[in-house]
Amino acid sequence: MKIIDAHQHFWKYHPQNHAWINDDMKIIQKDFLPEDLAVVLSTQNVEGCISVQVDQTKEETAFQIECAGHNPFIKGVVGWIDLMNPSLEKDIEIYNEQKIVKGFRHILQGAEKGFMLQSNFINGLKQLSKHHYTYDLLIYANQIQEAIELIKAVEDLPIVLDHIAKPSIKTKSIEDWKRDIKSLAKYPNLYCKISGMVTEADWSTWKQEDLRPYLDIVVEAFGVDRLLFGSDWPVCLVASSYERWLNTIKDYFNNFTISEQEKIFALNCESFYTLEKA
Repeated sequence: MKIIDAHQHFWKYHPQNHAWINDDMKIIQKDFLPEDLAVVLSTQNVEGCISVQVDQTKEETAFQIECAGHNPFIKGVVGWIDLMNPSLEKDIEIYNEQKIVKGFRHILQGAEKGFMLQSNFINGLKQLSKHHYTYDLLIYANQIQEAIELIKAVEDLPIVLDHIAKPSIKTKSIEDWKRDIKSLAKYPNLYCKISGMVTEADWSTWKQEDLRPYLDIVVEAFGVDRLLFGSDWPVCLVASSYERWLNTIKDYFNNFTISEQEKIFALNCESFYTLEKA
């Protein structure tokens, strides 16, 4: 079965730029570059990946494009762009020649209330839609209601929810998130990445059973046509090896039909990000 990892990152570690990688996450306080991931993907028979931004600078997007240019297994780049910039359209045009750039992301998790509903931000998203780009939505579970208002304003824009909106799996918080995720999933332009879950669980003691209730809910809410497998490598390494995470998700979907598994592990990613097929 073909597998494309819909969510991973590269960075050249810098203590100030990457201050979010605190001392509890020492294992990832170092560089993670394409040559590091290439070994992992090859070992796990993963055909390719989507590289997603970490820093919020133009230089970050240029770095991701450069990485992809030298590594054909990087099938697409989700970069960063200043959605509030009055000259956004000119900025977007710079990337129109860079076919590897499939979409953009702004780190909304933790943004102050109302940030994502500013007219300038929404107008920026509309520009992405106009130019046929996608948008990765990175939020916490307590931001879902606000995100629903955002999606209502840009129903033509293909949006993918990163990390199932980061519910607190460690504390088994589920009811509010369940209600909100079902409301969010009603919008057909919204997809969801099955990624980032182990870092919301107890890093040292999580088991597949801890994740299952959350997986059940996103499968019910989004269906097999709007779910994408992602690793969130190397962030996942604070709680799991790549192999363990991949096998956990393979095991969960083992009783689904082959065609359903193919959608979740590759075809939905190819479709959402309009990837060139080998």
